[in-house]
Amino acid sequence: MDLSDRKKKILRAVVENYINTAEPVGSKTIAKETDMGLSSATIRNEMAELTRLGILEQPHTSAGRVPSPLGYRIYVNELMREYRLSVEEAQEINNALRQRIAQLDEIISEVGNVLSELTNYPAYALSKPAHKQTIVRFDFIYVDANTVIVVAMLDNNTVKSKLMYFPTGIDEPLLKKLSNVFNSTFTGLTEDEIDSALISAAERGANDPNGIVSAIAGFAINILSEITPAKAYLSGTSHILDHPEYRDVDKAKELLSYLSNDEELLKLPEPAREDGMRIIIGPENLAEQLRESSVIVASYDLGNEMHGLLGVVGPTRMDYAKIAARLEYITKGLKRIFSGGNKHPPHIEEPSK
Repeated sequence: MDLSDRKKKILRAVVENYINTAEPVGSKTIAKETDMGLSSATIRNEMAELTRLGILEQPHTSAGRVPSPLGYRIYVNELMREYRLSVEEAQEINNALRQRIAQLDEIISEVGNVLSELTNYPAYALSKPAHKQTIVRFDFIYVDANTVIVVAMLDNNTVKSKLMYFPTGIDEPLLKKLSNVFNSTFTGLTEDEIDSALISAAERGANDPNGIVSAIAGFAINILSEITPAKAYLSGTSHILDHPEYRDVDKAKELLSYLSNDEELLKLPEPAREDGMRIIIGPENLAEQLRESSVIVASYDLGNEMHGLLGVVGPTRMDYAKIAARLEYITKGLKRIFSGGNKHPPHIEEPSK
């Protein structure tokens, strides 16, 4: 949306004032607290136009305005000033990380606690496979009339094998047929994609009435299910009640119930890049329980085919610039920890004054 510079300045002033006060913002407040050199009447007219465009909203009969989800989106995309952490804030984050993180396997959960305390919002920390792994190749080694070694190579170049015994017998021509069937049908599939319909079709293709295909497919499923599972950690849910947007008990309860479900947390959107950040505002969230909340999430590489996600959930009125800066600072520290392979957080360079 193409807005004039004046409208953008007024929108920025409304958003930042509302973030700080949680109260609707009037034209007199903008005129008094900014140096735009505009009269209250001029600002009021511009705010009315921004309201007509759906960028601002007028709650109830109040003379003040609040940002709409569209207004927040324009602010985040175009108007948000870069928030620079102070030396004190950087020291606070460093100290919190050093005190809380003693072992590498505690980082994922503990860093969520740190983030929640620093932002006064619920925070979540996830670890999950960078992608769902698949098998790229099957090999079958004939041992005797009843025994075969099944070898599977995964897309991360690891190899799994199993000695399998078939009482009904298996000969080399059948083994060749099985190799063709499995390498053409079962490679490139995730665990979820190897289903009963696929197995039945493969049994018909291999002319196998004895369950040999099913047994080997079960081996493939077991391999893929052994991949390190995703984990979710939630911290600071009580902070929700600190914000006026959640004074409605039913509204707060609905959000807390949603956030307490690990399966739902694992479905939350991720940044487009592995080392990126994403801001999802209000109705941009697909989950109905988050349609009046915003999510800021950043990702980082955990190594070993895993990546981490660290996010904050709060009202659309949250201070996007400050939280994004803190989130970025923490994830940079985590990247150094995991890339260096040490168990204690390294010194994170503090911003100069």
